Amino acid sequence: MSSPEIASLSWGQMKVKGCSATYKDCKVWPGGSRTWDWRETGTNHSPGVQPADLEEVVKKGVRTMVIGRGMSEALQVPPSTVDYLKKNGIDVLVLQTEKAVEEYNALAAQGVKVGGVFHSTC
Repeated sequence: MSSPEIASLSWGQMKVKGCSATYKDCKVWPGGSRTWDWRETGTNHSPGVQPADLEEVVKKGVRTMVIGRGMSEALQVPPSTVDYLKKNGIDVLVLQTEKAVEEYNALAAQGVKVGGVFHSTC
């Protein structure tokens, strides 16, 4: 199963190829995607992305995780979150969201088992 291409990104809106939904924030993995609802884990811009936000994507067997911190990089990613991924043998890229989407799509096109979480506003 391949990771779906992120078809479009603009402020507050993301579309994933093969999915009719428009996301504000989203999670993607080989074979699927869904909205990333911060309320599920109590996530805020600070301290930011927690291992609990990534667990679902990690369980899909990804080898690389791309984290989009937002258009202005307001979303934090604490070292403990990066450590969680590395301890699971997963490469991690933490980038501004537009750059994160570019990297994610390039990896997906190469057939890498890549997943990601993306914040599409601040």
